[in-house]
Amino acid sequence: MPKKVTKKKVVTSAGGKSSGGDSKSLFKKSPRNFRIGGDIQPKRNLTRFVKWPKYVRIQRQKRILFMRLKSPPVLNQFSQTIEKSQASRLLKLLGKYSPEHRADKKKRLQSEAESKNKNAAGHVGPKPNHLKYGLNHITNLVEEGKAKLVCIAHDVDPLEMMAFLPALCRKKEVPFCFVKGKARLGKLCHMKTATCVALTDVAKEDLKDFDDLKRAFMTQFNENTSLRRTWGGGIMGIKNQHMMAKREKLREIEMAKKANM
Repeated sequence: MPKKVTKKKVVTSAGGKSSGGDSKSLFKKSPRNFRIGGDIQPKRNLTRFVKWPKYVRIQRQKRILFMRLKSPPVLNQFSQTIEKSQASRLLKLLGKYSPEHRADKKKRLQSEAESKNKNAAGHVGPKPNHLKYGLNHITNLVEEGKAKLVCIAHDVDPLEMMAFLPALCRKKEVPFCFVKGKARLGKLCHMKTATCVALTDVAKEDLKDFDDLKRAFMTQFNENTSLRRTWGGGIMGIKNQHMMAKREKLREIEMAKKANM
């Protein structure tokens, strides 16, 4: 007698048909719809889709424009700033000679005036040694040969107003350097920003650090002739670079064909 074949019942989802691999599934597959009013979008970086404020867009466009445009060596040298280790040493040294606050200055002058009144021949101490700041003041100090070290901010706007100062420092053999951020120099002078600062003298305990920095900056900036010859900018986008490479390749092929003819 032939054996009886029993058929197994297949449970399908409500309103669904049993077909292929999905026949044994209890739940029907429903693909997600990410269109408007559909499912919640997966987490991703939405920076590209943000409408940034106008001032942010202008800042970014300006930065890209400066990358594209070619800048002469006189302006390009401002982008050659000192390294992070040098900057930390320099700012640490300059921080010791920050100008006194208004209240401290008033207190000092008051005590000096009182000592004068008490004694006609009262000795008034020498003026404290502080950082000098301000473009006109530093220009005069460099011309008179009083400035021993000049630090120039790399992001002065407009940059042309500072273009003469590096040349003047080279002529007068005053060591100078370019520091990232006018706000960092401003902080030393208790101001928002400062275009440049200068040291006229330092204490005996800081002489070693001061001399090391002077020698390094003389080699790096004053005596470095490549700074005065290297043009900056001219950096094109990735699309433009690929296009120019393709053009160059086609030109080489044509030149090779002409040579074989």
